[in-house]
Amino acid sequence: MKKTYRLEGLNCASCAAKIERAVNGLDGVTSATLNFMTTKLVIEADEAKLSEIAAAAEKIVKKIEPDVKLKKFD
Repeated sequence: MKKTYRLEGLNCASCAAKIERAVNGLDGVTSATLNFMTTKLVIEADEAKLSEIAAAAEKIVKKIEPDVKLKKFD
């Protein structure tokens, strides 16, 4: 299952790459792509673990970019 999130306030391409790498390393994530230009993060993962993964992704975002907010896009 795929879920799309918007990272409000993201303005650092290097940080976007760090976030993408960290989310890809989460258990249960099949793939995660973060488009810096659109600030969209697409996470493909097992549906049963998606809420757990979203919470972990939010923690990663807060750790790397404290002022960025992770919001559901769809």
